Amino acid sequence: MKISRLGLFCLLITVSASSQSVYNAKEAFFPQFYPYAGNEYRSASGEPGPKYWQNRADYKITCTIDTTLHSISGVVELNYTNNSPDNLKFLWLQLDQNIYRKDSRGSSTTTETGGRYANEGYTQGYVIRSVTVTNSGKNYKPRHITSDTRMQVWLEDALKSSGGSVKIAIEFSFSVPEYGTDRMGRLNTQNGWVYTIAQWFPRVCVYDDLQGWNVLPYIGAGEFYLEFGDIEYSVTAPANMIIVGSGELQNPSESFTPEQYKRYKEAMNSDKTVTIRSERQVNDKKVVTKKGMSTWNFTMKNTRDVAWAASSGFIVDGARINLSSGKKALALSAYPIESTKERKGNDWRRSTEMVKASIEHYSEKWYEYPYPSAVNVAGIVGGMEYPGIIFCYYKATGSGLWSVTDHELGHTWFPMIVGSNERKYAWMDEGFNEFINGLSTEAYNKGEFHAKTNLTSTYTVRGIFGEHVDGLFNVPDAVQEGSLATTAYYKPAMMLALLRESVLGPERFDAAFKEYIHRWAFKHPTPWDFFHTMENVAGEDLNWFWRGWVMNNWKIDQAVKGVVYVKDVPANGAVITVENMEKMPMPVTVLVKETNGKEHRINLPVEIWQRGSEWTFGVPTTSEIKEVILDPDNRLPDWNRENNLLRKGF
Repeated sequence: MKISRLGLFCLLITVSASSQSVYNAKEAFFPQFYPYAGNEYRSASGEPGPKYWQNRADYKITCTIDTTLHSISGVVELNYTNNSPDNLKFLWLQLDQNIYRKDSRGSSTTTETGGRYANEGYTQGYVIRSVTVTNSGKNYKPRHITSDTRMQVWLEDALKSSGGSVKIAIEFSFSVPEYGTDRMGRLNTQNGWVYTIAQWFPRVCVYDDLQGWNVLPYIGAGEFYLEFGDIEYSVTAPANMIIVGSGELQNPSESFTPEQYKRYKEAMNSDKTVTIRSERQVNDKKVVTKKGMSTWNFTMKNTRDVAWAASSGFIVDGARINLSSGKKALALSAYPIESTKERKGNDWRRSTEMVKASIEHYSEKWYEYPYPSAVNVAGIVGGMEYPGIIFCYYKATGSGLWSVTDHELGHTWFPMIVGSNERKYAWMDEGFNEFINGLSTEAYNKGEFHAKTNLTSTYTVRGIFGEHVDGLFNVPDAVQEGSLATTAYYKPAMMLALLRESVLGPERFDAAFKEYIHRWAFKHPTPWDFFHTMENVAGEDLNWFWRGWVMNNWKIDQAVKGVVYVKDVPANGAVITVENMEKMPMPVTVLVKETNGKEHRINLPVEIWQRGSEWTFGVPTTSEIKEVILDPDNRLPDWNRENNLLRKGF
C-alpha cells in the first residue's frame, strides 16, 4: 500500500529523545574516500596490477641448541632477490631478539607498562659474530649498523633492480628468554624443558611499492611483516629430544627411533590420531637408544617464516589432513605429560583432532592449506602463530584448547597466506582471523564449543565503542593496552560479521572475501586493496562503511522517533519516522506489530541516511500499532537500545 504524505490529517505520536542527533549525512557519504587512484602496481579493482612486484627472501639456516646455557647459535644465509624497480644500496634486517635487551625500545615502553607482551627477564639479544656479503662472486665484510631491533647492511655495489640478487651470511647466537613476550620461550616440566623457538634468525625487512623499507621496530604488540621465499633449516640438539617445526621433516627415519618412525608414517595415512611417542616412552628412559647429538632437517616452500620447538618430554601424536584437491598434509601435536591431566581426556590428547578439523574447514571454505604439515605445540606461550606451527598454552583444555588452537591455525590464512602488514594493521590479521574463527567454531564437531555471544549487550557495546577506546586505524603499538583486544580482534570481527549478515548477505560477502584471499595469496595487500576488492566483487560502494568502522570510531544509534496514522485512523495505514542519532549509518530493520496480531517486517537500505538523520516511510496497517521495534534480531551494536522500541500507550 502506497501512502501519500500530502494532505494527510494526522496525529503525531513522538518519542522524546534524550539528546540531539550528531549525524552528518554529508560527512558519512562524502564521495571522496580513496587516497590514491589505481596504478600499474595495484589496480583500482583491488587486484595486484600488471606490474605488481615484491622482493623475495630465501634462507638456509643451521643452528644448535645448548640446553645447559639455554641458547641458540647458528648461521643464516639470506639469498635476497630485488624485484623492485629501484637499485638498493643497503638492506634492512629485523633482529627481533634484541627486544629482550634491557636497553631496547620494547623494554623501555611495553615492559614498563606491563601486559601480555612485557618481558619478564632480559637477555643480551643477538650476538652477531660475523656478517659476510657474497655478490658477483666476491665476498666481503660489509659495514653494518644495528639500531635496536633493526640492522642496516651497506653494499659495496648497489643491488640491481628487476631481479638482482645478493647473499648475506650472518653468524649469530642468543639466549632463549623464559617468557618471550608471549611469542616464544621455555617451560620447565618434569621431563625437561619445552623450548618454543621463534623470531630466531635475522630476517630481511619488506621493501614495497608503498613505503620502500618497512622498518618499524619490534616493540611488542606490533607483530610482523615479512617477505616470502623458500627456507631450509636444520636444528642440532641432544639425541633424546624431539624437534617439531614448520615445513616438512626431511630425515624422519634418522631423527625418530625405528618404532616412532613407523608410527609417524602410520599417522600420515590415518584419519584417527596415532600416538607417535607415548607417555610411557617419555617416562621410560630405556626407550631412548640414540646418544650424543642429532640433527633434524626441515624444508618449507613459499613461506614468510619458520619456527620450531624442542623437548625431551614431548608426547607426540598425529593424523592425516584431507584437502579438497586430494592432497594430504600431516597434523601433529607435541605436548608434555602435564598437558594430559584432564580426567575426561578433554585436554591436549584431542589437539590433533582439533588441528585436523580446523585446517580442513578453512581449506574447504576459503583457500587450500599450502603446507605439508600443521603442528600444535604445548608450552609457556598463551597462543602464537607461525607458518605451519603454532604455540598454545600447555594447561589449555576443552573449549579453551579448541579456541586457541583454531585461532592460531586460522592465522595461516591471515597473515601467513595473505601477507598483510601486521606491524601497522593488526585488524587485518587478528580481526579477519577472529571472524573466520566464528564460522569454524560453529562447524566443529556439530558446534560442540559454539556459544552464541550477545554482541549487542550494553556492556559489550560500551566496551567496543566507548569514547576512550582506540579505533582500528592505529598502529598496534600505539593502541592503549586496554583497547588492543577490541581494536585488533573483536571490533573488526564484528565489522565483517555485520558486513556479511546485514549489508551484503552471505553469498556476496563470501564470494568477495574468498576472492580477496585468492588475489593476495603470498602477496602484500593494503587496507585499500581489501576495500577495493570487497566493493568490486560484491558490487557495492562501501565507502560509508569503511569510513565509520575503520577510519573513525563512530557509534550506531538508531531510534524510533514517531508514528503517524493516516487521517488519525490506524486502518488507513501509518507513517513511521526513524532517526539516526549517532554518526555511523547502517541499514535498518523495523518490525511493526499490530494489535490484531498482524506483523510487518521492513528492511530499509543504508541509502535512507544519505540526505539527513531522519527517514519516514509508510506501513499498510489495518489496526492500531502495538509495537515498533528497530533491529528486532539484535544484530546491530546499538549504543542506546532504549530508543529502539515504541509501545502502544507510550
